Amino acid sequence: MPNKLSQEKSLYLNQHANNPVDWWSWCPEAFAHAQQENKPIIVSIGYSACHWCHVMAHESFENDYIAGLMNRHFVCIKVDREERPDVDQFYMDAVQMVTGRGGWPLNAFCLPDGRPFFGGTYFPPDDRGHGMVPWPQLLIRIADHFAKERADLVENAENILRNIEHSNHPFGISADVLKNDSLIQAAETICEDYDHEHGGFGSAPKFPPSMTLNFLLEIRSTKTSDSIIELAEKLDTAIEGTLLAMARGGLYDQVGGGFARYSVDRYWAIPHFEKMLYDNALLLDVYLKGWCRYRNPLFKAVIEETIAWLDREMRLATGGYAAALDADSEGKEGKYYVWNTQQICDILGDADAHTFCSAYDITAEGNFEHGHSNPILKELDFDRRQALKPLREKILSARQNRIPPARDPKLLLSWNALLIRALAEAGYYLERTEWIRNAATLADYLWDTLRNSNGLLNAVAYDGVPANIPATLDDYAYFADACLSLSATGDVLSFGEHAKWLDRAQSLVSIITLQFKDAENPGYFLTSDTVKHLSVRKKEWLDNATPSGNACMVHVLSSLHALTGDAQYATALEELRLAYPSFTERAPNAVPHALAGFTTQAMGIPVIKLKDVNVLPGLQKSLVLRPYRRCYLHVTCDKSQPDDYILCVGNQCMKPTDNPHIVAAMV
Repeated sequence: MPNKLSQEKSLYLNQHANNPVDWWSWCPEAFAHAQQENKPIIVSIGYSACHWCHVMAHESFENDYIAGLMNRHFVCIKVDREERPDVDQFYMDAVQMVTGRGGWPLNAFCLPDGRPFFGGTYFPPDDRGHGMVPWPQLLIRIADHFAKERADLVENAENILRNIEHSNHPFGISADVLKNDSLIQAAETICEDYDHEHGGFGSAPKFPPSMTLNFLLEIRSTKTSDSIIELAEKLDTAIEGTLLAMARGGLYDQVGGGFARYSVDRYWAIPHFEKMLYDNALLLDVYLKGWCRYRNPLFKAVIEETIAWLDREMRLATGGYAAALDADSEGKEGKYYVWNTQQICDILGDADAHTFCSAYDITAEGNFEHGHSNPILKELDFDRRQALKPLREKILSARQNRIPPARDPKLLLSWNALLIRALAEAGYYLERTEWIRNAATLADYLWDTLRNSNGLLNAVAYDGVPANIPATLDDYAYFADACLSLSATGDVLSFGEHAKWLDRAQSLVSIITLQFKDAENPGYFLTSDTVKHLSVRKKEWLDNATPSGNACMVHVLSSLHALTGDAQYATALEELRLAYPSFTERAPNAVPHALAGFTTQAMGIPVIKLKDVNVLPGLQKSLVLRPYRRCYLHVTCDKSQPDDYILCVGNQCMKPTDNPHIVAAMV
């Protein structure tokens, strides 16, 4: 018999609707029930594309005996982390404080009012000899402890909450401010962790380091000190080497385009096969900037193929893009994507199969399971790689006859906003106007669909209908940043577009300032002050799979100050700067998006005024030949402007000129 999740819109919650566990969704009634029954709470968090979430659900949550233990001793709440990132972040912080690690599935044990006292990630249903406590045994232990020694659990919960509250104020936030020299030292520190043999940073598992590479690219663009010149070779090695390794490896879908979540090995060979919208949006952004600097044609191909995959497999009929594709199909991880040599021969014939298998390392032994291979690009010559396109298309066509992984159709504002920025910038620098138009259309759709009557944003939509889930700081900040990218590129579509998107960005920041800003200390809370909060109202400083909202605000505020000259934006930015000196010194790899923003601001953000729309194409042709730098192009149609172009950086404007090459060279 279905439980309380059967009426939920979330695919992840629906996946648990027929569990024998009496799941509640995240709601006030669940906590009221726990307090009435005087039972501890299990808050179990995951997402639809999570392989190990499926494993634990099958092993434990579908087991009648284990479900009986959960129902008898606990009130059980199931949460989709993509719907409620604020809930996920709060309990993730708590579990990491208890165990030193986190991930999904995330299982937090709480007092009846929701305060966490213990937790972990995946637990097996029985003793498998790996030092992990079996889930049933853990349930019994905690239920017994709650009944006999509740004071200990209350003390644990209070200590956890104090630590979470303390994390809102990193290292006390001293009077020091972030110095420009510290940004260079941070880049040097990150480069020391570069894997010279296989690309990326550190060892397995390897996640695509999009935000780290963006920071290194920003540092690479500075030209103001000898130390940058000395660092340039290390930067180029780390940036280009990592981009190449990911593009050639199995993390990238060599047949259909798009990137998987992460590589389970050091070599980028075998991914965790789920595909997430946010990863691909962030990777589009960094591959564009990599293309602009290094002009490696593989980077451009990756951009084009990934956007094609997004439009083919992730585009929703109602507008926007779906959240994720599952790692599993037919109950097996990766089955949709891997091949054996006989399957390739059946599709291509012996001669073409030999060519294809040699280029993509598909062997009789296989690099995956049971003699199957995940394609990895071994062919070094790009032209020969491109000549294989007809063969890739045949393989893709055959793959589309397989049972595909499930798609999570929820539309998430924050992840779509990341994609808007990527599409707008890629459309401009690769001269694909249709991508800018798609970005603008998507932004208009989100603006019209996800705002309520008070002008506030909702975070999620299902089937084009907004869910009643208030947007977080990330939603507002990412969307403001996306609007700024459209302000920079929108005049390519139509004169005056820049003003529309600038106005929207400013209106979003006004809401952030009113409802998310800490009035007493630097930074912005993850949740609005109009939302019923968890036990502690959290600030997020560290980047995770996506940039922290506070880091994104560094980019937004610096751009708004450059565009408007309004001192309120400069003041807010300088307050944020106070939070980052200790992070920059001790763990720069944890805050790369903020460091990229401060680097951009230190270089100055160019604003170029154009006399009329007719001179816009000439400047675009010149700018696309240069390394990427965030700049804003605004057509003024001001007849009093003496020449075609006026470039201003900060409070200094250059001499007007009619030569677009001169302007581009100064950007």
